[in-house]
Amino acid sequence: MMVVGTGVVWSLGSIVLFDYKLTALMGLIPPLMIVIGVPNCIYLLNKYHAEFKRHGNKGLALTRMVKKVGNATFMTNATTALGFAAFMFTSSDILQQFGVIASLNILAMFCISLLVIPAVFSWLPPPRRRHVRHLDRRWVFFVVQRLERAVSHHRKWVYVVTLCVLALGGLGISMMKVTGNIAGDLPQEDVILADLHWFEDRFGGVMPFEVVVQTNKPGRVTQLSFLKKVERLQKVLAEEPQISRSVSLVDGLKLAKQGFFQGNPSRYSLPSRREQSFMGPYLSGTAGGGIGGDGKFVDSARSTIRVSAQVADIGTQEMNALTDRLQPRLDSIFPPEEYRVFMTGTSVVFVEGTTYLVKNLLVSLMLAVLVIATVMSILFRSARMVAISLLPNLVPLIFTAAVMGFFGIALKPSTLLVFSIAFGISVDDTIHLLAKYRQELDLHGWNMREAVLLAVRETGVSMMYTSIVLFFGFLMFSASDFEGTRALGVLVSTTLLVAMLTNLVLLPSMLLGFERYITAQTFKEPLLEIIDEEEDVDLAELEVVEGLRD
Repeated sequence: MMVVGTGVVWSLGSIVLFDYKLTALMGLIPPLMIVIGVPNCIYLLNKYHAEFKRHGNKGLALTRMVKKVGNATFMTNATTALGFAAFMFTSSDILQQFGVIASLNILAMFCISLLVIPAVFSWLPPPRRRHVRHLDRRWVFFVVQRLERAVSHHRKWVYVVTLCVLALGGLGISMMKVTGNIAGDLPQEDVILADLHWFEDRFGGVMPFEVVVQTNKPGRVTQLSFLKKVERLQKVLAEEPQISRSVSLVDGLKLAKQGFFQGNPSRYSLPSRREQSFMGPYLSGTAGGGIGGDGKFVDSARSTIRVSAQVADIGTQEMNALTDRLQPRLDSIFPPEEYRVFMTGTSVVFVEGTTYLVKNLLVSLMLAVLVIATVMSILFRSARMVAISLLPNLVPLIFTAAVMGFFGIALKPSTLLVFSIAFGISVDDTIHLLAKYRQELDLHGWNMREAVLLAVRETGVSMMYTSIVLFFGFLMFSASDFEGTRALGVLVSTTLLVAMLTNLVLLPSMLLGFERYITAQTFKEPLLEIIDEEEDVDLAELEVVEGLRD
């Protein structure tokens, strides 16, 4: 709790230090620190307890904990930090800021974990029997043994299940929707949402929606022929039920004419040229017939006019369909070769921003996969090993996307980073297992089968503990009233369990199934040496024995 709490406080403090705003994406930094900090603590403490139970020397247990798990933890945190640093290469300021804060704080979390845990536990008394009792829990070893059996004797079924998941994943991905509402993450019973629905039912909507028409000639927007085109434009907008009644200079002139003729309803129409001439002096605004440009509906040069309306808070797909439906009709009124017509407003900008953010996130996610694959190839010195280890990390992402497709969870700014968080935690488990696997290869004379099973046996307990803790931790987010936070909790919790299974079942199965293709000499020579406790010599246990004579 000290490690995770310190990391969360540091992450929020770093946002202030960099003078960034606490946006919806930045709000995911604290949960990300929890995802990174909890596995660090569990792997370190499990190793400390296992070592202490083995020989009862607290100092030696802490030393071996740092030496054994420290390197693997550094590799996992550095790889994850580089993956999130890929966001800095996007063209979105929000994603760039998120990449800076996430990558720096992930490295900071590694430093906090490796400094706080050894320091605190060196000061605390040695673990008692009840503290290490979790290493002997029968259900944990029962589950690990079942996983070992699946890897050893049922690899074909593992491949069949994986193919079925990938097939269903492809179907679910085809059903995914990229959409978002300005107020879409508010709870259904919220007062603001109720007010929005009330206005949408009676007035069409409250979200700003505007059509801007630009001409090439100053003063053209005051011509009667042009004003009649604007009137036709407003009639087109009135045919859309999602759009409220529009307002423009045309409405002002109609009201002025009606008022000039003492409020006669039959006079609510555009004034003719003759009527404009004698109405001009009575209109406020002055010279030139009283149609001055104040910047609200007409610019000062009278070359651009704005038509304002409100639209319902419809999703990005519906908004795109609306603009696509309107654009040809607007072009028929204002030919593109003479006029420039575009739709804008908060609603349109939100749609464009959501689409832009999704595209940038997908690009950054692919870039993160490439960066992580490059780092793993440098660490393990084997391209084949990287290719084999990437599939178990991509299956949880495909599974998550399928769940979103089948259950109608939209891909929007509040759910975008589920994939990055899931990929980061899955890669961490992969590196821990491969680091132990590489270590066991050296100890058992390149016996891949024995090395794989021993790696599953030792890392499986820590992976299960990590997944259980994070599963129930993120499941608490499902109680949130904010839909984005609720979806994040459910999706990340589910994905963590899938990532655990793929790393403990699919990855070892592939290591054994493709055994002959990955026995490369480069994999025998790791870039980072990891000290093996089996080869360590404890000087305190050495004894001087008198040699035997012939």
